[in-house]
Amino acid sequence: MKTFFTQFFTWWNGQTLGTRFHTWRHGTKVGTDELGNTYYEGGKDSEGRTRRWVIYNGYSEASAIPSGWHGWMHHRTDVAPSSEDYKPREWEKGHKPNLTGSAAAYRPRGSVLTPQERPRVTGDYDAWTPGS
Repeated sequence: MKTFFTQFFTWWNGQTLGTRFHTWRHGTKVGTDELGNTYYEGGKDSEGRTRRWVIYNGYSEASAIPSGWHGWMHHRTDVAPSSEDYKPREWEKGHKPNLTGSAAAYRPRGSVLTPQERPRVTGDYDAWTPGS
């Protein structure tokens, strides 16, 4: 019952009822990534390409798509990582969640949310004025 209410009233946590219905009617499961996100395809978009979508495991966050699946989602490749022996390159970084709004978010020096003092102006900057 909790799942039903979550899908009915929230869009940021997994899938909505509309997405569940669309996936049931038109979707073909392509694969699942290491984070538990499930990828589907089916139907055509306005450009004639096959539609591709993801149902997130937990909160919907686009940065939670690994790089191999990102390429497939954006039609950079027609072969899904689950269909081939996909191995990330050594220079590809692992997933790091979006930290905006959390205590671990980036806050530059001088931000009102950090105790650090703003860097002093050096004087080598002249403000632009109209007509100069």
